[in-house]
Amino acid sequence: MLIAAIIILIGKFILDLSVEVLDLRNIKLNLPSEFKDFFDEERYRKYQLYLKENIIFSLVKSFLFTLICIGFIFGGGFNFLDNWVRSLGFSELVSGLIFIGILFFSLEIIFLPFSIYKTFVIEEKYGFNKTTPKTFILDIIKSWVLAVIIGGLILTLVLWLFEIKGERAWIYCWLGVSLFQLFLRFIAPVIIFPLFYKFTPIEEGELKTAIEDYAQKVGLKLKGIFKIDASRRTSKANAFFTGLGKYKRIALFDNLIKKLTPPEIVSVLAHEAGHLKKKHILKGFIFSVITTGGVFYLFTFFLNNPVLFSSFGVRNLSVYLSLVLFTIFYIPLEIVFSILGNFLSRKWELEADKFSCDTASSSDFVLALEKLTAENFSNLRPHPFKVFLYYSHPPVLERIAYIKNLAFSS
Repeated sequence: MLIAAIIILIGKFILDLSVEVLDLRNIKLNLPSEFKDFFDEERYRKYQLYLKENIIFSLVKSFLFTLICIGFIFGGGFNFLDNWVRSLGFSELVSGLIFIGILFFSLEIIFLPFSIYKTFVIEEKYGFNKTTPKTFILDIIKSWVLAVIIGGLILTLVLWLFEIKGERAWIYCWLGVSLFQLFLRFIAPVIIFPLFYKFTPIEEGELKTAIEDYAQKVGLKLKGIFKIDASRRTSKANAFFTGLGKYKRIALFDNLIKKLTPPEIVSVLAHEAGHLKKKHILKGFIFSVITTGGVFYLFTFFLNNPVLFSSFGVRNLSVYLSLVLFTIFYIPLEIVFSILGNFLSRKWELEADKFSCDTASSSDFVLALEKLTAENFSNLRPHPFKVFLYYSHPPVLERIAYIKNLAFSS
């Protein structure tokens, strides 16, 4: 099983490498005609360099992660860390939390320089970074605190259930984690998002009136329309809905308000409204619940498996180490689930695009897509294999062609 784990880790890196090499070739292609009004020769060259630098950065990070995992395995790291944690004399549950916590924060600290480089070198070089060192540090601290609280609660539940219920625990874990995911969808807009962004109700005016008129037109009940101070971190623009039921909010990046006209913003929100009206959020949650159940069921085959532990040189059987080792063998299935989930997501994105065209302006929506793509330096021509594996949205050129075809057909 040790050899299988190494093959999986190396295979995942080779897959990532292959995808990115193919994508690098596409970056060299000429500027699409749809974007000739948004890029001159110099800016397009800058865009190509930005994508290339991000791809190389991603590959270096992936290679280092693979190297660390393999080195830790062959160096007897799992057994050494397990013995040290057990020597502290805590219960099995607490030992599990400490063990996984050490692994998590070790990786966080190792890869922290990558986050710093990404933010303050790459994003800074191309004019996207607006994050100050103070904001960056505070964001890291908040993220870690949330990881301890939320991740700690979920992990405690899972370890405790498998300790007392054994192999039958997967059903209880499935139910418990699914309910917790649903709970997070309610509290995230109210508690978590405000930790990172300041939500300010947008002022009275043309934009607010246009959004309210559209919401009334399509029967969308909103708790509020808010502007968030994303410009403190990035110059990139976005918009999204948060919350469920009567707690739905519209959140607009302040960058978006500056870069798009009110009709263009309405067309973007019409797309997001399409996800709500077409029940994509619910469908996505159901898909997540199903895959979560599958993951917990498969885990039972790895739970306290003597052959598994022996192959990794670990003497003591435990639920927490079973869980950690399972994450390696789950990688191939994770790719399969990701492919299926992304396929559904791309399908839903086109349905939401159609909803936007049906209820707002297709020409404004195309212009908004072009502006956002150009402003954010999004990949204009990702390789089809990369789209198949990793993209939750269709490539922008495919979306534009789809929207124009809808307009022509109508």
